[in-house]
Amino acid sequence: MADTIENEHTGHGYIEHKDQVLKRLRRAEGQVRGVQRMVEEDKYCIDILTQVSAATKALEQVALALLDDHLSHCVTAAAAEGGQVATEKLEEVSAAIARLVR
Repeated sequence: MADTIENEHTGHGYIEHKDQVLKRLRRAEGQVRGVQRMVEEDKYCIDILTQVSAATKALEQVALALLDDHLSHCVTAAAAEGGQVATEKLEEVSAAIARLVR
């Protein structure tokens, strides 16, 4: 089990395209700042909601990309190992999916 935990922290699935993940996060950050600025400037509610929706979608894209990476890397490795490790990873990813769709 200790080997599995160490592997999780040294080789995340997203590491191969970490720059893309960071780029998407920076884009979402910029959109959130834009929403804040719009509120400070008393912009029209519908315009602000449109930007909130765009920021939400940007974060959802990051979440789905990370979930895909986790499934193809971490969960696949745990499934190959089998046993309790596989069960724990499947429960973990199931809970993560449930949080994303709430």
